Amino acid sequence: MDFIWGHHRRYNDFSTYFKRRFSERVQKVSVDAGFTCPNRDGTKGRGGCTYCDNKNFKPSYTNLEKSVIQQIDQGIAFFSKKYNSMKYLAYFQAYTNTYAPLDDLKNLYNQALEHPKIVGLVISTRPDCISSEILDYLQELQKKVYIMVEFGLESHLDKSLERINRGHTFNDSVEAIYETSNRGINNCAHMILGLPGENRNDWLEQAKVISELPVKNLKLHQLQIHKNTVLEKQFQNNPADFNIFSVDEYTELVVDYLELLNPEIIIERFISQAPREQLIAPKWGLKNFEFVAKVEKRLEQRNTWQGRLFRPSNGINEYPY
Repeated sequence: MDFIWGHHRRYNDFSTYFKRRFSERVQKVSVDAGFTCPNRDGTKGRGGCTYCDNKNFKPSYTNLEKSVIQQIDQGIAFFSKKYNSMKYLAYFQAYTNTYAPLDDLKNLYNQALEHPKIVGLVISTRPDCISSEILDYLQELQKKVYIMVEFGLESHLDKSLERINRGHTFNDSVEAIYETSNRGINNCAHMILGLPGENRNDWLEQAKVISELPVKNLKLHQLQIHKNTVLEKQFQNNPADFNIFSVDEYTELVVDYLELLNPEIIIERFISQAPREQLIAPKWGLKNFEFVAKVEKRLEQRNTWQGRLFRPSNGINEYPY
């Protein structure tokens, strides 16, 4: 049985989409371009989000002392050990990668695109750090190369965004998603399931809310408590406030979430795993492909799929912003 996304897998997966989009294997290579964040430098706040320990999210080959090209070369050397032939996307990942004057951004992005094996950019940022001039530039750039802007939305609830010291509202997120989509720029929404103060009804409602937005790709992951973060202190003081999922609990939640999700949204991932030495909880010890296998098995057992319970709106939508 093929689903509306054109294959038999029970969700609209990113790897299949990418294989169709490009004629050969494509891999992201991370670049640390030395950006900071308005939630760290005092513009919006200091100290960052309560969960943030950004060194967990950067591969070892990224280093501020190395140029963009050097980092890309080292990333390619790492992945080329597995695959003889592929192209790459420069993944500007650490902190807020549109948080600079446009000329500076152009210089950094162009450095990456000058590499002969780079076929596009993935730019991770905040929804409150994207301007019309940046988006206009990316719109022109996308005529030549693949562009994806990845937004850390994290939650659809303003009370949660305030609690984790995010420094923006969900309306900022909605605006950013619409502005990229209206220009034909690929976007990705990043959401955390399990934030303190939220419950199962909130997470399933989130699936419905996200489904009403022009989201192209979606990244989900479970709440993780990292060492040396504000969240760690909060967890130690009030562990009952936190939803620390077991693997089976989170698998079931993901399947329920997928059932409600717009089938046109492409799923990039379900989980993230910090290094064991930095992780307080949950300590699953699972690799991404192992969790994917659990989700696929549960989808099959329940004879369900992404979008089975999705109901599009009647055309009367409180959005756009």
